[in-house]
Order: sequence, then C-alpha cells, then structure tokens
Amino acid sequence: MSESSLEQFGLDRPESGDDVAVPFTLENLDSRGRVVRLGNQLDMIIARHGYPEPVARLLGEAVTLAALIGSSLKFEGRFILQSRTDGPVSLLVVDFDTPDGLRAYARYDEEALAELEAAGTTKPQDLLGKGVLALTVDQGAHMDRYQGIVALEGESLEEVAHTYFMQSEQIPTRVRLTVAEHSERGQSRPSWRAGGVLLQHLPEHGGATMPDLPGDGDFDNDDMADPDFVEDDHWTEAKALLDTLTDAELADPGLSAERLLFRLYHETGVRVFEPQPLVERCTCSAERVEQMINDFTAEDRAEMVVDGQIEVVCEFCSTHYHFNPNQF
Repeated sequence: MSESSLEQFGLDRPESGDDVAVPFTLENLDSRGRVVRLGNQLDMIIARHGYPEPVARLLGEAVTLAALIGSSLKFEGRFILQSRTDGPVSLLVVDFDTPDGLRAYARYDEEALAELEAAGTTKPQDLLGKGVLALTVDQGAHMDRYQGIVALEGESLEEVAHTYFMQSEQIPTRVRLTVAEHSERGQSRPSWRAGGVLLQHLPEHGGATMPDLPGDGDFDNDDMADPDFVEDDHWTEAKALLDTLTDAELADPGLSAERLLFRLYHETGVRVFEPQPLVERCTCSAERVEQMINDFTAEDRAEMVVDGQIEVVCEFCSTHYHFNPNQF
C-alpha cells in the first residue's frame, strides 16, 4: 500500500495491530462493517482457564462474534452473548462491557468431550449439540433489555449468526470468524488469536437500493419466500469479495485490518475509521461479591461456609474472594 493512497482510504495514521475493532464502509457497494483482530487479550481469557483445544477454539469464536457486535453499540451498557445447550460444551458466556471490555468463560463436560475427541468429531455442532444462542443488549437500570434468541442450528457460529441477523434484524449480513494458535520462537507455548469480519448491506433508510429480505429472511422457506425478490448487485459483489478471504489471512498477525480490507476492496473502494481498542477486563470486585452474598438468606449463607469461610470464585477471571460469615 503506497503512502500516497493512505489518506484516500482513511489511513493517514499508523496501521492497527491486535486487540482492536476497525469500522469500515464500502460506499460504492452500499455496505458497511467491522473487522476484529484479537491477540493477547483473547489468549489471556483462554489461558487463564486452561481450556482443551476444541473448547478454546469455540470460545474464541464466541468472543470474536461478541466483539464484532458489541463494539458497534453507541451507549454505556453491556452486550451479552450466551449459549445454553445439551452438548459437551453446555454453556458459553461472553460479556462485552462498552466501550471496550471483554470477558468470557465456558462450561464443559470433560468425559463427554474426551469421547468426542477420541471419535474425531469436535466440530462446533458436535460440541454444542441442541440449544439456543441468546444475544442480549443491556442499556442499564433505567432502560429495557433487548434479547434476541436463535436456535443453534448449523455447522458453526458463523451460520448461527447469519440466521440471527436474518430473523431478528432482516439486514443482509455476512459474518466470518476464525481462531488459531500462533507459535513464535522463544515462546513457551503457542498463543491464541482470532479474527472476524461483520459485513452488512445498509438498511433502506441508509440509502441502500435493495428491498427488505423476504418473509423472515429464510430463503429456503417456501411459505415466506418472495418470488419477486432480487438481491442488489452491490451486495452480491461485496459478499463475494469477502468470501475470497481465507482463514489464514484473517488470523495472520502480520496482516493488519486495514491491509486486509485493502486487499479485498481496493478496486471498489473502502474507507476505514479509527480502531477501537479491545481489552480483557472483568467487572467483578470484592464489593460486588459481598453485596451478592448479602442478598442471600442467612440459611443460604450458612450452607456456603467451608472451613469457617465463604469462598466465591469468579467464573470469568478465576479470582478467589474470601469472607468471614460473621460479617453478614
């Protein structure tokens, strides 16, 4: 990318690195989106819990998806991504605390996971089984929560995300997610990293030319299909170019979000905006845990006492809190 072209694409600044969300627009293709690159912050989340490789990879995808959606929120609050299933990985939880905080954890059945690994079937649909994915927007105590729920059907979280956007927002959307282990000389172990892209066709009020998606956005549902629906050529081109992106490129630590977008869309035109930092940050504290314990009944607190203390471990950051039961 030549220096003379930087300003043209919004790059009159250094290229971004890891742990950022980079918004972009494709003005000539009536589309917009975000690129997320996660490195050290994702590795801290996964390494802290010592998750097995299949669980780590699945949680990494969930964290990336939550970062893609949560980083677009324009208010102080939280975005929560949560899956509940009957599979070996029964629970995934990702909290995005605006404007930049990420925390996450997973629950899994070690025995059931070992059976899948022995059988060589550790794809996302095998790990998750049947269940739902809930996406919650919490704008604070004085605002109503919004929650969208979608069945966990499909081979990956990418497919589940596509279903969610079709059914809940009816905005043409393309999502790419990838998680990888990266090794460097001198490192004691490989580190986890991830990349993601969320691309959307602008809604009608934003100047797009394509009509609303037919019915509930399910093109395979004959009862809801619109025989006159025609996909806009600009959207067809935008998502076709995105589909040329490889997993290796999306996770490459040497390929910035800006350079990645330039590779994809330099012929049609792309404009990138300032990167938004993403940090691993837990919101737990001794005060919050103490208040939570105080809300229990005396009988419940008595059952929590072990060796004369009440111990609470944060599932997100694994911090141990100890309290004297007599203080409540």
